[in-house]
Amino acid sequence: MQSIQPAPTSSHHDFDFLAGQWHVRNRKLKSRLDGCTEWDEFDATQDMRLVLHGIGNTDILSATVNDQPFEGITLRLFNPASRLWSIYWADSNRGVLEPPVVGSFAGDTGLFFADDVFNGQKILVKFNWDKTDPDAPVWSQAFSTDDGATWEWNWYMYFTRM
Repeated sequence: MQSIQPAPTSSHHDFDFLAGQWHVRNRKLKSRLDGCTEWDEFDATQDMRLVLHGIGNTDILSATVNDQPFEGITLRLFNPASRLWSIYWADSNRGVLEPPVVGSFAGDTGLFFADDVFNGQKILVKFNWDKTDPDAPVWSQAFSTDDGATWEWNWYMYFTRM
């Protein structure tokens, strides 16, 4: 992965739109990086709050997936020196804090990247945030096994305010 540069407008206010309580409709591939075209769909709730005087935020996502309780936690931190966000994720299935995706917003679009490993294979992870409508933002995730030449979009989250 190449060095990530912040967008000129990158700011600690980039995620302020996400503060509060949300209903989240999820669409997630049943399996990843194996040609799967079947999706699991489930609803969740999310509660996000600003922390660290606004240079960070955290949220908890709660859902029932395949009749099992599921919870995820996100920690987002803005580095004022680099003007980049680092987004960390952990969930109740794995209990592991994933490596952060790093990036920034340019206008209404946020792009975040990380090198990672999935099922023993090195991958590039991309998060896309679209806040064109801050009352109905969309988050999506993609994996690449060829250093970003192609992407498998494998999870979408559609937010509506509660």
